[in-house]
Amino acid sequence: MKGAGAVTVDGIGAEAGFRRATVASTDVVLGVLDEAARWLGSRGVSQWPPRFEAAWVEGAISRGETWLVDVAGKAAGTVTLDWSDPLWADTPGSAAYVHRMAVCRWAAGLGGVILTWAAATARDQGAGALRLDCVSSNTGLRAYYEAAGFTHRGDAPVGGAPGQRADEGPVTWVSRYELPLGTDGLAD
Repeated sequence: MKGAGAVTVDGIGAEAGFRRATVASTDVVLGVLDEAARWLGSRGVSQWPPRFEAAWVEGAISRGETWLVDVAGKAAGTVTLDWSDPLWADTPGSAAYVHRMAVCRWAAGLGGVILTWAAATARDQGAGALRLDCVSSNTGLRAYYEAAGFTHRGDAPVGGAPGQRADEGPVTWVSRYELPLGTDGLAD
């Protein structure tokens, strides 16, 4: 999907284009995630581990759920949009779920474009809500999502390293957020 939204990068307006990640672009996805993780870590935010493992993203990539976001011809962000999440008890497909959304620092400001695209894509697929989560101690990101119109829907434990989602390992508490989607706009 090209022309999904304009973003200003270094004072120059550029269109953001969305393309499905492929197995061949796994390293690009990991590079964007790792850059974001390092930036968060340098600010004392424990949202993600210092490095992502390929195994954590390969399944979503092979299912066609992971996207790369290009600005000015190069990868500026990534997002995974899938149709079920064990943190929510509902019918698969009734909502879309944003996972591993990350933006390169040179493209700061792209997050809102990604969320708008995710909401429009979810609505087009008949989903009634867009949902996501973040580490509950990440007050800055929680405020960002709330300012974008998401409503806090409680906290839940997640197993594995932050960003991994496993049935075992350390437990991280995450805050769940939801944006209701209307038929005539992005949100009700």
